[in-house]
Amino acid sequence: MAISRMNFRSEILGKGTSINVFLPDNRDGISKNDYSEFPVIYLLHGWSDDCNAWLNATSLERYASDYPFVIVMPQVELSYYTDMYEGEPYWTYLTVELPKKMEHWYHISSKPEKTFVAGLSMGGYGAFKWALQHPERFKASASLSGALDVASLWKNDSSREKAFHRIFGSLESFEESDDNLYRLLDVKQNSSGCHFIQICGTEDFLYENNTQFRKKLTASPFGEKASYFEKSGDHNWAFWDEMIQRVLKEFSLLLA
Repeated sequence: MAISRMNFRSEILGKGTSINVFLPDNRDGISKNDYSEFPVIYLLHGWSDDCNAWLNATSLERYASDYPFVIVMPQVELSYYTDMYEGEPYWTYLTVELPKKMEHWYHISSKPEKTFVAGLSMGGYGAFKWALQHPERFKASASLSGALDVASLWKNDSSREKAFHRIFGSLESFEESDDNLYRLLDVKQNSSGCHFIQICGTEDFLYENNTQFRKKLTASPFGEKASYFEKSGDHNWAFWDEMIQRVLKEFSLLLA
């Protein structure tokens, strides 16, 4: 296996950005830089992190060596995986530009049955948002300790007002937009059968928000393919290091 670290200019963002890409071994008979037969995971970072976080803070590289996945770890700054109200269009970059660049540079697959997305905290929100908006593009999505109820966080924590205003504009506009996961559960259909894996620690400050979201998800058109797992754990890397192993295993089982 190998880690490819890339710095490049994004035309959508109008500036330079970075990604890390985990590339698996076992490529007998496959030409150089052709990963079209391998499944792909887009693995998203949290609020205070960057594209290096998963590699620096967990043993992802060691865990992933047991699986066939190409793992793409992008950088989106403090954007909440959104086309920001005051800032850059990170959502368009992530969902439109980056997959095209990955297909061009590594010839990775874009087949839904081989495409997965996962993330922690803010990245858990981003992973579910991507799969709820475009379930036809993914086999499964996983949220670890996801910040899934942005409206609740906004209403109950005044310290978030400045950042959330810069990202989403007003609370009212957020609630009526496709950035609101609760709204997506009401208006979208899971015609492709995308799986949703939700994980949270019972000591996490987002635990209550996750249990409430679980009820909404289960009752929605996405509920038939949704699963939930909780265990003792906090909002920290010790928990995520353990749970990314579970995600890799569950994703691999869906390849069968």
